[in-house]
Amino acid sequence: MHRITGRAGGDSLIEMSPTDSFNDDVNGYHQHPSSSTGSFQQDQSPSPLMPDVCVETCESLNTSLASLAQSDHSDSPQFEAQTLERINALTGLSRKRALFLKFRSRIDKQQHSKDSVFFRDGVRRIDFVLSYVDDKDGERKQERRKVYEANLMNVGLELETEDKSESEDGKTYFVKIHAPWEVLATYADVLKIKVPFKVNDIPDNSEMPMNWMSTPFRLPEHIMHPEADYFTAPFNKSKSDFFLIDDKDTFFPPSTRNRIVYYILSRCSYFRDECGDKDKKGIKRLLNNSTYTAAFPLHDCRYWKKSRDANCESERYNLHKHWARFFCFFKEQPLNLIRKYYGEKIGIYFAWLGFYTEMLLFAAIVGTICFIYGVLTYDENQWSKEICSEEVGGNIVMCPLCDRKCGYWKLNSTCNSSWQSHLFDNVGTVFFAIFMGIWVTLFLEFWKRRQARLEYEWDLVDFEEEQQQLQLRPEYETKCTNRKLNRITQEMEPYLPITSKCARSCLSGATVLLWISLIIACIIGVIAYRLAVYAAFASIMKDNPTTNLQVVGPYITPQLATSVTASCINFVIIMILNLMYERVAVWITDMEIPKTHLEYENKLTVKMFLFQFVNYYSSCFYVAFFKGKFVGYPGNYVYMFGSKLRNEECDPGGCLIELTTQLVIVMTGKQVWGNIQEALVPWLMNWWGSRKARNHPESLYSRWEQDHDLQGFGQLGLFYEYLEMVIQFGFITLFVASFPLAPLMALINNIIEVRVDAWKLTTQFRRPVAAKAHSIGAWEEILNGMAVLSVVTNAFIVAFTSDMIPRLVYMYAYQPYGEMNMKGYINNSLSVFNITAIPFDNKPDDGESPSWFNSSITSCRYRDYRYPSGHDREYSHTMQFWHILAAKLAFIIIMEHVAFLVKFFVAWMIPDVPSDVRARVKRERYLVQEYLHNYEVEKLKIQLSQNLPGDCNCTPMIYPSIPKHEVLSGCL
Repeated sequence: MHRITGRAGGDSLIEMSPTDSFNDDVNGYHQHPSSSTGSFQQDQSPSPLMPDVCVETCESLNTSLASLAQSDHSDSPQFEAQTLERINALTGLSRKRALFLKFRSRIDKQQHSKDSVFFRDGVRRIDFVLSYVDDKDGERKQERRKVYEANLMNVGLELETEDKSESEDGKTYFVKIHAPWEVLATYADVLKIKVPFKVNDIPDNSEMPMNWMSTPFRLPEHIMHPEADYFTAPFNKSKSDFFLIDDKDTFFPPSTRNRIVYYILSRCSYFRDECGDKDKKGIKRLLNNSTYTAAFPLHDCRYWKKSRDANCESERYNLHKHWARFFCFFKEQPLNLIRKYYGEKIGIYFAWLGFYTEMLLFAAIVGTICFIYGVLTYDENQWSKEICSEEVGGNIVMCPLCDRKCGYWKLNSTCNSSWQSHLFDNVGTVFFAIFMGIWVTLFLEFWKRRQARLEYEWDLVDFEEEQQQLQLRPEYETKCTNRKLNRITQEMEPYLPITSKCARSCLSGATVLLWISLIIACIIGVIAYRLAVYAAFASIMKDNPTTNLQVVGPYITPQLATSVTASCINFVIIMILNLMYERVAVWITDMEIPKTHLEYENKLTVKMFLFQFVNYYSSCFYVAFFKGKFVGYPGNYVYMFGSKLRNEECDPGGCLIELTTQLVIVMTGKQVWGNIQEALVPWLMNWWGSRKARNHPESLYSRWEQDHDLQGFGQLGLFYEYLEMVIQFGFITLFVASFPLAPLMALINNIIEVRVDAWKLTTQFRRPVAAKAHSIGAWEEILNGMAVLSVVTNAFIVAFTSDMIPRLVYMYAYQPYGEMNMKGYINNSLSVFNITAIPFDNKPDDGESPSWFNSSITSCRYRDYRYPSGHDREYSHTMQFWHILAAKLAFIIIMEHVAFLVKFFVAWMIPDVPSDVRARVKRERYLVQEYLHNYEVEKLKIQLSQNLPGDCNCTPMIYPSIPKHEVLSGCL
């Protein structure tokens, strides 16, 4: 086989001239003229059967078999009648033999295909599968398939088609694709795939102290390290004897084989040369126009039972047994086996998810300790005792929290919310906020080291994103009709004009801004709901507005009822907007026509993250930093946008408890809903598929379709998995000061998430096309940005949302008795308002009196630091307010500087690449250069010795008994 024409990475694929091996019809199956499949045809069609042919000869028997199996569709209904007519034309022994051969081949084919990943000859491996259904409007589709499959064969791929009678529905055809060695070698050279050339001789000294303690968490060695460790180099077809090629059939693993085949499928055209329609190219377009119904690589055998076939791989079975079951949640992940089976891109996702989950364990422990501290100091909460006491809280009358419908209320009615607030708003909150600032830095730095080690172990050290720039997206190649010279490759390549690019980018940006504005409008609507519904709850729950506030149960207050219902409504809106925006984001990204897959992912990542950041976090930002900050004071309240809705105040227990409520509902709801989507729905669909498969136990449906009904873990599937985890990362870092148990909730969710994702990937989804990636991509920069932002948000939460700073200022500066305690804090933190001093013209325009008019109560209290009525500066802020504000700003500055100094110090102390990995990389680069040099020298010696005259027949090698590739790559 040799290359005829074409260039690597251009518009055309590399065409391969068919050799004898391509023309060998091992199974005796041929393409029928009416079939649209790409099965190989012999150069000469078989001669038809005649009754007078002697059936006693081998030639007549072979002719009979070939005639009965002219096509892979020989079992289809349209061929059944023709086959029976030919059989009926025979007589005697020839007819019996023909019937026997027909039904025996049918039975053998079914039995062989139950677990096999090979063609019917049992030799050629199935690297990819295309499926399609013949329908009424199928002539154009049939023509496309015929041309497309012919072009695939011109490239060098081998095809074999299974008849629709083998499928469960009786309508689906399966086109099996095999890539022979020449095709794999050619495109491995094009894609610069690294392959082994020497066994790694560097000793592994990475033993950990007290390693025996990790024994219960370990997996068997053959699962953790399914392959030996080699030094690798990019494959070069012209130097194939340099590499350790013992068996060409197994040299490239299945994940590499399906990646190469998909590269060909995505660039192969389905137009005839005379048509000249360059836009008709790629398997994606054929899937979009329903020419094919699916395209996927095939899983190994069955996952629930190890196959008895020695030729069938058991990697999928091993993954299911040791990784995809929930009861393995405490075991390490077989990352090397995941990478081998699914490729580096999926492997590095599970490596990151596992590492993130491990690091969450430390944050969860510290957060739980802080929460336990709040529980243990429950009885030491002096300010809550004052609120609940009849002497203090029972004698303090608070001003109404809304106009007209809200009455006066006693402070001790908020006793329960005050105790609940103490569980999260205590000294441990400050410590935990500082700890999480350090934790997030350690997490990112240690991940860089882990990622660097994986890059080396998975041969991704020299894999740079620039290499992908030469691999244009097929959609970009087909939609960009303009061409220009690439200064690097010196070849003409498609490009998008700058005017079109700017127009598309502007439209895309405007669409994103429109949807973000929609989110903000929904948040404003929820705020209006809070203001309107609070008054309704207050009017329903109150009994006597001048004495106390009766509640429906001991824990439910109007504030709590409003906060919970608003949070639930906000969560429903978030989910609805997410479902709508996902499709919009993909559509506008496709409209921009990104040049490469990397650019496409980065654009989609920015759009989706920006939208979900605003969607998920905007309500938390409102409660944390805006609610209760712009309220005013009695007689001079601030109203929302000039309406009659008064800006809402914080819960009497503080705004922090409301932020905790919001965070718990949104975060928990998202995780529960996500688990239902990811686990329950696929399980139900798989259960339904299993029922169908039991009715057809020997059909190809039970082998190929039952486990592959869902396409969930392709490029976009993996993208959404990252997005879900990054949003969770934001919850446990940006607002963790308000809810120390957030890391614990995230840890529990992620332990389930790892196994659910593994279960889906191994049992529910089609095997995804393998892809390379040396990092988590743009998500790493997003995590770094959120880490920096988390320091700022937590500092502001402790300073402005929590009551920690006002309490400390009171204890150290304003305690009347000079004692280091909180006695008298409640009375000190409440200002006095003189109701009788309100001018009558402050009544509302409708003439309805506010709740404080015509009342026997002459004064009420409210949360603020203002001078009382009659003072020279009445109702202006007191000096204590400015002292507290200065302390808050000082705390923010100190906390941010300490956190950032620690962050930079830790980043400086911990190198991104471990020293042993750096040494191994240098060693491998040195060996590659040295071995290539010796290879060229040895090859030159062989050529010179072959050209020298003489009768010497000895092999001109240093080690004649060793295979050639070991000689050329094994000596220094």
